[in-house]
Amino acid sequence: MYIPKHFEVTDRDVLCAFINENAFGQLVSTVGGRLFSTHMPFLLSDDSTRLIGHIARQNPQHAELDGQEVLITLQGPHDYISPSWYASAGVPTWNYQAVHIYGRGRVFDDTDALRSVVAALTEKYEAAFERPWQPDYKAAMLSAIVGVEVTISEIQGKFKLSQNRPAQDQRQVVTQLKAQGADALAAAMERYLGSE
Repeated sequence: MYIPKHFEVTDRDVLCAFINENAFGQLVSTVGGRLFSTHMPFLLSDDSTRLIGHIARQNPQHAELDGQEVLITLQGPHDYISPSWYASAGVPTWNYQAVHIYGRGRVFDDTDALRSVVAALTEKYEAAFERPWQPDYKAAMLSAIVGVEVTISEIQGKFKLSQNRPAQDQRQVVTQLKAQGADALAAAMERYLGSE
């Protein structure tokens, strides 16, 4: 992706934290010579070298995925930024956070490995509930999916959070985003710009 220097994020810890917090994205590869995208949740491996998930066995993407270079795109909170929010001249724009991950795809259908993936995904997302649902995936259910693992070769990070604007404009953007109810993007700006 195109990343001007002032929006580029290269800190691996920051990128991995973003991946863990914004793990629903798009797996992009080619199927029959055309680009193909599946929207899905991912798990970052404990050593941060792989992304793991699963897709439906009926999804044709898995047939050509093994060994193919793929792209995974993840997006955080985003919103429109009005130039009327600036103290100095500006143009309409959009603030956002995006991470692109390149890697080599692999598919697997071992029942124990699939059970482990779906259990980990369930545990991660059920943890927010007062009474988390406990999975009991039968082998027949697991046979309807295929595991996907992507060994990461490159991570690109772009956090476009008004870094190219004066501090006064940045503060005003945060204030206006909060007033609009875009709290997640305002918090991302405060967290990221506050650390610089």
